[in-house]
Amino acid sequence: MAESESNGGVFDEARFLRIVELMKEHDLAEVDLRDSEQRICIKRGGPVAAALPPAPPAYPQGAAAAQASPQPAAAADDPNMVVIKSPMVGTFYSKPNPKAASFVKVGDHVDAESTICIIEAMKVFNEIPAEISGKVVAVLVKDEEAVEFGKPLFKIDTTG
Repeated sequence: MAESESNGGVFDEARFLRIVELMKEHDLAEVDLRDSEQRICIKRGGPVAAALPPAPPAYPQGAAAAQASPQPAAAADDPNMVVIKSPMVGTFYSKPNPKAASFVKVGDHVDAESTICIIEAMKVFNEIPAEISGKVVAVLVKDEEAVEFGKPLFKIDTTG
């Protein structure tokens, strides 16, 4: 090892410090250098994936209702208004395919088993049930919009 330090190998202190400088200058998270049998791998700033949101769980299509049900929540302004929120991160689809009609629209009546939308997460299309009965008074997201966990999707009047 002393031989590689004296002959300017990848473990040479001056070279090591220059690599760290270059990483900072170019905002690099990792450098992996190899020279014949010598190798140095430098990482900084922790794991890159830590900055990304956690991946949503992938459920089989039929298990979506049991595993990741929407979260109805009462609206603050009216006790009969319930907001259905997204049970997962994904892409919102208001209809089963591009040529079909929407699952629900404003004015439609839904019951607990009614499919109100599809949320695609990791190439899995999850049918989302209403889980409450009532009249749809608002659709709060656009078709093919990215949704986060807990994002309001629909407003339902439970007296309707």
